[in-house]
Amino acid sequence: MAQVFDYDPPDRFVAGTVGPAGSRTFFLQARGRGSGPVPVVVSVSLEKQQVATLAEKVEELLDEVVRRSAGEAPVPAVAPLGAADTDPLDTPIEEEFRVGTMSLQWDGDRGVVIIECFSVEGEDDEVDPVADEPGARSLLRVSLSGAGARHFARRALALVAAGRPPCPFCSGPLDPEGHVCPRANGYRR
Repeated sequence: MAQVFDYDPPDRFVAGTVGPAGSRTFFLQARGRGSGPVPVVVSVSLEKQQVATLAEKVEELLDEVVRRSAGEAPVPAVAPLGAADTDPLDTPIEEEFRVGTMSLQWDGDRGVVIIECFSVEGEDDEVDPVADEPGARSLLRVSLSGAGARHFARRALALVAAGRPPCPFCSGPLDPEGHVCPRANGYRR
């Protein structure tokens, strides 16, 4: 059944991975208060390229907000030092859904970035015709301050860059055992 997970604002919103380089599973994880005193943690999985694109687009959006407001918007030009979240993902990591599409927007009235992650189309098969519309998808919505969005983007970009090193000949990813390099006529490098 399609669910909506809304964090406005979250206590924590980060990108993280599980597994060794080359076999990592990427997650977005939000933590915040539900209706009770216990923090509610939601983890959604997605592709490495989705994490990279989201982080790049968050940076572009914030840069444009700063530019258009002539520096008056509550957005730092770069992520403030000292408040970076480098902790691992909260455990246990239980995937709520796999991300299909995402949206990104700036709410100028509140001064926040809103990130929406929708489940893959057709993933929510158990649609209750009374409670949900047919074709409804699960949603993770997070509202971040300008500084929080900068921190999220910095961590996400570092996470993506921390993968396997590139081959110096073909730029493809190198496994610890090497790889079959097309620039070396198929010889293992």
